[in-house]
Amino acid sequence: MSLDYIAINKKSWNERVDTHIASAFYDLEGFINGNTSLNDIELKLLGDIKGKEVLHLQCHFGQDSISLSRMGGKVTGVDLSDKSISKARELASICEVDTEFIESDIYALNKVHSKKYDIIFTSYGTIGWLPDLTRWANIISNFLKPNGQFIFVDFHPVLWMYDESLQKIKYRYFNSEPIVEEGSTYTDGSAGLQIKSVGWNHGMSETIQALLNKGMKLLEITEYDYSPYDCFPDLESIDRKKYRHKVYGNKIPYVYSMILQKGI
Repeated sequence: MSLDYIAINKKSWNERVDTHIASAFYDLEGFINGNTSLNDIELKLLGDIKGKEVLHLQCHFGQDSISLSRMGGKVTGVDLSDKSISKARELASICEVDTEFIESDIYALNKVHSKKYDIIFTSYGTIGWLPDLTRWANIISNFLKPNGQFIFVDFHPVLWMYDESLQKIKYRYFNSEPIVEEGSTYTDGSAGLQIKSVGWNHGMSETIQALLNKGMKLLEITEYDYSPYDCFPDLESIDRKKYRHKVYGNKIPYVYSMILQKGI
């Protein structure tokens, strides 16, 4: 691929970090004081993780990784952005947890790390940065222990078909080519930011089949008619940490989740 998406996206996420840390969206003060960054969806999926080895892929500046550590997990977070990882280490120190962080492109993780895990976790806006889900599934299978579980939560691929205003269909549901965009980020305080990024759409069958092809067993899949984040245009609150579009309401899916298990 002539487009150096890794360099572009690393720069993109480095440019977001300061804005995200300062935003009400991430509520850093509340987090440091003990609030979890995890939502009810993933907390239910994870269950009791005390003493379990957990690998958190695409961890940004570490809030979810640290939340997993606070739940008793032995957690390693991984992210492409060196600035994100630096901030994650600072935050772990402030929160007095022993979360480990690794700076790495997901596809290259096996070149710098070899530990095996009971649980691999990734959530919300992650696979859209990856062009090839077969390579992604290979990494997940490689780092899971026998009988280990992969726990996945992400925004529903139907959402990524819409334009930036969520008004009309703009993109293919299926993965066919990179989507190059320039714009701000999804948190408050992003006015004036112009960030270039490269992403890909991945339909549900593409995502699930990549994991099944590695011999993993699908234990659970769920679709949700709300978003736990107010991060798309024209959403309104219907309950605590539950948002729906003012026009589409509960007619469209917003999020989906899966639990898969590696064989012996």
